[in-house]
Amino acid sequence: MRDNESRRTHAAKVAIVATVIVVACYVIGALMFNLVVVHRLTAQADVRLAKRLADIGKLTITGAGTAPLSTHHDQDEDDAPIFVWRVSPQGSISALTTGAPSLLHTTVSKGASTVDIGGTPFRLQSITNGSETLVAGESIAQIDRVSNALMTPELIFGLALLVVMFVGSLLIGLRASAPLELVRRRQAEFTADASHELRTPLSVIEAEVDLALSRSRSPDEYRSVLRRVAGESRRLRRIVDDLLWLARVDDRGMEIAADATVDLAEIARTCTDRFQAVAATKGVTLSFDDVPEPLCVHAEAEWVDRLIGVLIDNACKFAGIGGVATVGVHATGNRIILQVDDNGPGIPMDQRTLIMDRFHRADEDRPGTGLGLAIADSVVRATNGTWLIADSPHGGARMQVTWRKAPPRRNSDSGAHDDREAASGLAHPAPAHSRG
Repeated sequence: MRDNESRRTHAAKVAIVATVIVVACYVIGALMFNLVVVHRLTAQADVRLAKRLADIGKLTITGAGTAPLSTHHDQDEDDAPIFVWRVSPQGSISALTTGAPSLLHTTVSKGASTVDIGGTPFRLQSITNGSETLVAGESIAQIDRVSNALMTPELIFGLALLVVMFVGSLLIGLRASAPLELVRRRQAEFTADASHELRTPLSVIEAEVDLALSRSRSPDEYRSVLRRVAGESRRLRRIVDDLLWLARVDDRGMEIAADATVDLAEIARTCTDRFQAVAATKGVTLSFDDVPEPLCVHAEAEWVDRLIGVLIDNACKFAGIGGVATVGVHATGNRIILQVDDNGPGIPMDQRTLIMDRFHRADEDRPGTGLGLAIADSVVRATNGTWLIADSPHGGARMQVTWRKAPPRRNSDSGAHDDREAASGLAHPAPAHSRG
């Protein structure tokens, strides 16, 4: 509960920061857009005023500038009227257009300027015409109205963007943090389980040694203690070896050589022969459905051998005394399928998605560390294989892996010989692992 609350709080903080950044960028962009619009409209007004003054200057030169001028001259009816004033050398100002507001001398300046006349903003443009100065002016109140009109939809859109951005960032943050939280939780569980699994054989070894040292014993009793200590030491070594294997996979991954091709049928046959002794001690009939042709996949021989070893060991262990375990390899189209069946209790549906987890054991009463199928799963994923866990025709579980078929080696006999050497060259059969 506390972890979920912490995750939501962290996602909310990230969403707030992301929303503030996006909204700040939006506000800056909206302000810049409004400035560009206002600047463009003002520039258009300056062009109209300059053109109007040029036309009036021509009329003055030709002597036709004494009549009152129209406020509209070659301009759209939607544009504000243009007023013209004449400023004499003595500073008196007279309007050349009808309806022109009073213009103060202090508002007249060279070039273009924006002044307030009667409470209305005007854009003024002036030129020197002989000894006089002509001033043209146009109200730019509509530019302010346009700017204000833009602000309303921008504000509405900005508020909508604020809500959408926050909600979206929050949902994305929660979804993105879910896998990380799962990894963190699994890592914590893995650490706890690894500590437990390592502590158990160490505790047994410590207890056996303490008991052996507590009083004098016969040589046979000491040998019995040493055998139990040796057994726990081997179990401890297997756990450490498996953890190192998985750690290397997590750290560097598993890379397959470009030309790594193995005969899956040959390795399965050799591995089955190697496990006959293990099956015999458990009272299990272990068999291999032989195939006459090489069935090759793109993988490393050692990895495939370890995968098959884990599956056979599990099948023998769960089949029990008087049970049956079969190993088969066959081709279907361009796919190669490995199947290991047993007549054990099977795997419940609710456990099939969990048995690949490290230290997970479907049956806690059976011996094992729960790392075998985790290692097998790392091999399957590294070799681009596909798992299928189903019910076996024998009544137990079927563990099936499918790969894409690879072309056989040019010298198939040599390739099969190499595969046999790689499989038989391992120190011993894969250690006993529970399912999961």
